[in-house]
Amino acid sequence: MDHLDEIALEELQDALDNVEGKKPTKRLLAAIAYKNGVTQTELAEWYDVQRRTIYSWLKRLDTDESLEHAVTDAHRSGRKRKLSEKEQKEFEKAVHEPPEEVGVDAPAWTPALVQQYLGETYDVEYSIPSCRRLLKEAGLSYQRPRRTAAKADVDERETFHEDGGKWTPQ
Repeated sequence: MDHLDEIALEELQDALDNVEGKKPTKRLLAAIAYKNGVTQTELAEWYDVQRRTIYSWLKRLDTDESLEHAVTDAHRSGRKRKLSEKEQKEFEKAVHEPPEEVGVDAPAWTPALVQQYLGETYDVEYSIPSCRRLLKEAGLSYQRPRRTAAKADVDERETFHEDGGKWTPQ
């Protein structure tokens, strides 16, 4: 089966000017090369993909829709959030306060503390990297301890260094 018989090379080149993104551009470049006589096997080697992938790229252009739309992937919503919108807002409000305000005995929020808090409060499990992401989404940034002046409050300095840093509003 010959692909792209009904599509002119100029149409592919015009579509290439109008698409955005790495994948759609790569797909159109492969189609242009194929139209210029490069085999699917050669294209698979060039792009370091399976020959079947090249076949799929070319096949998706055999459609009545615009070329720009044909080479673009449909939106994928991803996995559903574990926290509802209401719970997410409550969580964000909580982490903008010291942990003591929500009944947690700790000087500052850490990803491990957030993981424990979410499990106990909302009965959901998050990984440590996801807890870091949640803190960042809540508008907090990680502050590393820096050298402190000799005149700094000793208790505050020791607490900060023992915690290894803290998450603070940006």
